[in-house]
Amino acid sequence: MMTRSIILDDRNAMQRWAILLSLEVLISGMLVSALHSQSTTPSSIHSQAVRQSATPAPVKTEYVAKPAVASTPTRYQPDPFAGKAGRYYRDVWGVDSLNVKAVESGELIRFTYRVLNPQKAKTFNDKKIEAFLNSPEHRIQLVIPSLEKVGQLRQSNTPEAGVSYWMAFSNPGRRVKRGDRVNIVIGQFHADGLVVE
Repeated sequence: MMTRSIILDDRNAMQRWAILLSLEVLISGMLVSALHSQSTTPSSIHSQAVRQSATPAPVKTEYVAKPAVASTPTRYQPDPFAGKAGRYYRDVWGVDSLNVKAVESGELIRFTYRVLNPQKAKTFNDKKIEAFLNSPEHRIQLVIPSLEKVGQLRQSNTPEAGVSYWMAFSNPGRRVKRGDRVNIVIGQFHADGLVVE
């Protein structure tokens, strides 16, 4: 009896395997025929292109990016007054865009600023108030030169909102160079750690 039940179980297992194998052959045959019908022969590609051109293309409302325009690369320059310092200079002194730059082959150091609130920024354009540029690294203090016919190299007209102004400090011996950190002092105003460009 035992041998008969083992034989029956073997026959059932063989039948199951035969069914699974025939299903696999059937499915793979359907896949091959589907792939064959989508072949990429030149004639089928041409017929697909003709079919596609005959049907109107759907209207797309997607944003299409413009190709990149070749331009000169720029270096990343973080805004040193983006956080609390920038807010302080805007709110208390009425200025922003503070910049220090070596000009005239390093003979002068130009300090520029943009006025936001003319009432708060009066100090900057008042010639009676002394202005200094301190270089802690070199232990020197630069002043605004006064020329006979021109006067001080400093703008002294009444400040207007949105206008940039400047003042120039003499740099004898070109001791202050690009990359140095300097401090600007105009009366009670102090801007520390500005980098000379």
